Amino acid sequence: MPERKESMITQLLSIGENTTSHVEKLISGLGAMLSLLSVYYVSHLYLGEQSGALMVASMGATAVLLFAVPHGALSQPWAVLAGHLISGTIGVACQQLLPDNPLTPALAVGLAVAAMHYCRCIHPPGGATALTAVIGGDAVHALGFTYLLTPVLINLVCMLSVACLFNGLFSWRRYPAVLSVRPVTKQTQGKNRQSSMLSHEDLAAAMEQVNSYVDVTSEELAELFDLAVEHATKSAQKDFEISVGCYYSNGLLGDRWAVREVLDGPDVIRSARDCLVFKTVAGAGSYETGSCTLAEFLEWAGFPVEFSNERWVRSH
Repeated sequence: MPERKESMITQLLSIGENTTSHVEKLISGLGAMLSLLSVYYVSHLYLGEQSGALMVASMGATAVLLFAVPHGALSQPWAVLAGHLISGTIGVACQQLLPDNPLTPALAVGLAVAAMHYCRCIHPPGGATALTAVIGGDAVHALGFTYLLTPVLINLVCMLSVACLFNGLFSWRRYPAVLSVRPVTKQTQGKNRQSSMLSHEDLAAAMEQVNSYVDVTSEELAELFDLAVEHATKSAQKDFEISVGCYYSNGLLGDRWAVREVLDGPDVIRSARDCLVFKTVAGAGSYETGSCTLAEFLEWAGFPVEFSNERWVRSH
């Protein structure tokens, strides 16, 4: 099995894992394409030959959120609608109050970010909508606050309509997120989250302590936690063998998590005193090598793992 290599550059750039399937990736791309086609043709219907010029560029970024992460907190209808319209209002106001001032673009975006925070509608493309109102040129400036209706609102109605219709074809990615339906297994159906000692309120409190905007809802975290507990229950292994060339995780979380590969040892590893040579291939202490007895390695190891679809998973 190929070793997962994490260079310092990869860690600094925070290149994360991508756990979505190829089908999901293609669905996302197709949805984004259809949404922008709808924006163009509807704009062309109402605005004629000016439709291309008045298609707000920030809608391209909105398409990424609506179809690549349809259940993200930044992608939900309130964030999309209010994020664009509030930011656009601020952008137009700044341009009218401080026309041709070199500070106006920065002021418009800064105020838009703060307003989206307070209005609970953070949507990154909204910053671009505010910026376009300032640097969009004479054609945009001439629109004044009409810019919010044509083209911004028309663009948004098209985008959200396609997001609802297209994502609605797939039960696991229906939009808005509240409409999504996940498969219910027997384990999930009979499970009581209280047995895991964590509740919805605990997850919400943890998010508050982070004191930074997290693009995930507490409901999604609760679902992820339930699925993780279910997976751990189904995959629980009391006993496993240690073999040369295999990978093992310590089963911990956060900065303490690590995966080791057993590089060398006896052909048949049985005795607690057998000496093993290992290398940490992921997580804490990456690239470090060491040696220990079988007993010490078993005390460290939680379960065997393998690298599949760009992530470490329990071995079957």
